[in-house]
Amino acid sequence: MKMKYIMTAAMLAAGLSAQAAVTYIDGDITTSTNLPALPDGDYYSLTNIVYVMPGASLTLDAGVVFKNSGDGSLGVARGGQLFVNGTKDNPVIFTSLNDDFATWQAQCNQWGSIAICGNGLISASHYKGSAVTGSDGELNSKEPDGRSDKEMEGLSAAFGGDTRHYYGGNNDNDDSGSIKYLSIRYGGQQSSEPNKELNGLSLGAVGAETDIDYVEIMNNVDDGIEIWGGKVSLKHVNIWNVGDDSFDIDEGWRGKAQFGLIVQGYSGDFNQGSGLGDNCIEHDGAEDSDAQPVTTATIANFTVIGQGNGNGEDGDGGTAWRDGARMQYRNCIWMDVSEEVVRPDGDDGDGASGYGYNGTLTLAEVFATPHTTLPTNSIGIAPQSIYNTQTEGTLAGFKNCVFYNNNDYFEFEGFGQTNAALNNIVEPASMPIAGITRDIAGFTSTEGKTISPVTSLNPLAANDAVDMGASVTADGFFETANFAGAFSANNNWLLGWTAADQFGFIDGSGHTAPAASITLGGVSISFQSQDGVMYKVQSASDAGFTTPLDVAEIEGNGSVMSYVDATLDDAEFYRVVYK
Repeated sequence: MKMKYIMTAAMLAAGLSAQAAVTYIDGDITTSTNLPALPDGDYYSLTNIVYVMPGASLTLDAGVVFKNSGDGSLGVARGGQLFVNGTKDNPVIFTSLNDDFATWQAQCNQWGSIAICGNGLISASHYKGSAVTGSDGELNSKEPDGRSDKEMEGLSAAFGGDTRHYYGGNNDNDDSGSIKYLSIRYGGQQSSEPNKELNGLSLGAVGAETDIDYVEIMNNVDDGIEIWGGKVSLKHVNIWNVGDDSFDIDEGWRGKAQFGLIVQGYSGDFNQGSGLGDNCIEHDGAEDSDAQPVTTATIANFTVIGQGNGNGEDGDGGTAWRDGARMQYRNCIWMDVSEEVVRPDGDDGDGASGYGYNGTLTLAEVFATPHTTLPTNSIGIAPQSIYNTQTEGTLAGFKNCVFYNNNDYFEFEGFGQTNAALNNIVEPASMPIAGITRDIAGFTSTEGKTISPVTSLNPLAANDAVDMGASVTADGFFETANFAGAFSANNNWLLGWTAADQFGFIDGSGHTAPAASITLGGVSISFQSQDGVMYKVQSASDAGFTTPLDVAEIEGNGSVMSYVDATLDDAEFYRVVYK
């Protein structure tokens, strides 16, 4: 890895004042490297597309800041690993040179993106009706045989034989590292070439051993997060104001996602799909409809907030369905969606053949067929080894979800999603979140699209969403959650680390401590925890906690947790708070 460290200084009237020091990174990372946080105001900068090469890893410590411009992008090649070790108090931030870390700006396309290439199974036999040739010079297969790979969208070869940007292989359990508390802002470098826009976070064939938890995309010219195949799972995802689809799924993804917030809006005065939000969630099954693997996944506890103007012309679907995709939604909130909640989209421009092609299930059949009905293959691989994410219900559908102030339920109703057994609540009298404020005057783009962007949001569960009953079971990834949407009634996990909070979009009221029980004789404090959430146990000599003392920090695991204080010194009062 090549790095240049440059300190600049300016003579001001008041004396000598140091400006930010910049560490430029301009060469591939070929040996495992750790980047520490720099002093306040100093930052790293990518000057071009930098890859973490096979066998190497890049570790980013809590508090690392990258401010990039132009072609600056980070790629992880197959066999490389990225470890983002942010914390709630010190996230890792990738942003543009123009970010002042205080005020939201209507901009994107300022730098590139983060793209991770893995070795999982993908279905990439065709694109726009034409057969795709892999990095080995052979045509990709329609079978789940691990012989297919493909160039990452938005990236291209820098020299003959360059395969750093290819993803795909035969290892669904591939490990590309881990991401925790990462904020990605103002990116998505737009090329003059068609279909070369970069997403905020691109995950190509990323495997199940890769951990992604607490990641944010704010203002991107193309999709927020896009996944192609593999079995990677994601938790605590925050996506705001992206220019195309907020969450886009392709080429046979078979992972899980839980606790996600999508807020549609705009990232600049561009066309819809390149600066102005398109579909909230879009999923393709395979690049040709009868190829395998086909997207078969489960998403739980997402709060999805559309454009909010009630005009189907100015914002597309809540969910777009293409090419055999099979998706289960559990305990989600859908509100302010301006077009269909369920949007059949057979003509996706990618040349695939839609639902029902060559013996595949129609979209109506996907919503009615048990999840145990799996596609077979001609190479003798047990389908259960490929498709094991869904454990109940039908291959597609909604359960324990709340739908509020949406514009079009035609296909949703037609596919049986108002069946009482599914426990979906459609258009209740009261809003399922604690609060939302929009710019009523709205924003009108030069192409004539008008939206009313969100200016303040309290996303905590309210009214019907507080207790819907759980529809996913704790399994090592999924947590059992009785509420609908991404947030319980008292835990706002956006606070402290996100751009959304930093830019003043988040109303943090109602973020309170979990209820705790105290047993005397020594003091034992017990409380229901959420997995991965940090708590502090505090003691004080007065009930108002005028001078609270932190006596313990505990990381939740989803169970009832306890802290025992056998000293009983001068403390008479105890409480549990979020860290």
